[in-house]
Amino acid sequence: MRIEAINATVHFGGYSALTGVDCAVRSGEMVGLIGPNGAGKTTLMRVLADLQPLQAGEARYDGRCAHELARGELARRVAFLAQGGEATWPLRVDHLVALGRLPHRRVFSGPSAADRAAIEAALRSADVAHLRARTLGALSGGERARVLLARALAVQAEMLLADEPVAALDPLHQLSAMALLRSVARGGAGVVAVLHDLTLAVRFCDRLIVLAGGRVVADGPPSALTDAVLSAAYGVDVVRGEHRGEPFIVPWAASKAGA
Repeated sequence: MRIEAINATVHFGGYSALTGVDCAVRSGEMVGLIGPNGAGKTTLMRVLADLQPLQAGEARYDGRCAHELARGELARRVAFLAQGGEATWPLRVDHLVALGRLPHRRVFSGPSAADRAAIEAALRSADVAHLRARTLGALSGGERARVLLARALAVQAEMLLADEPVAALDPLHQLSAMALLRSVARGGAGVVAVLHDLTLAVRFCDRLIVLAGGRVVADGPPSALTDAVLSAAYGVDVVRGEHRGEPFIVPWAASKAGA
């Protein structure tokens, strides 16, 4: 699957969240969407998920607009995990994860064998199978985040759009979640994840799209995340290194050349 944003422009009142953004994501790759606060990352994710109206431009799915797709097709093909997603209903964990299978089910029908298998796989993958009988109100913020990730995984979509999927997680579960998302991409689906941790971005992503001021300032492999790009986008200087053959980036000081 290929999703394109073409000249995507979004205004909120007098504020321009996105201005003429062009980008494309496809199945089989893991893309990190990065940039400073207010850069337009969440807005772009919502555009890609057909959840955000555009003032100009369009989003296309394998060359077609959303209104050209069959009813329910987009919900089956694209899964969206919202930033800080909340679920306040007093549902059991396994029942919430099962909601991810609704796009695949016929009206008034119960879960199929494929549905049950997908739910179990998602529970295990997100490391929440042991929480299945608990309700959401009895979970920590990090546990809820993993449950909501499991719900998105249960869709088994061709494209998973995850807005800050590791923000509420402890270091171990951040690493586990990033490895899981990368494995989803290696399995043939596409993954786009909004990230703030630069090291996680360069370690796990095949490609990085950098937004700043509602525009794309860089789009390419992790090596494209140069000091000049980081200074222009974030206004910081960084320390770089390598451990066991993998890179890390640590923001270190405000950059005199930063935007």
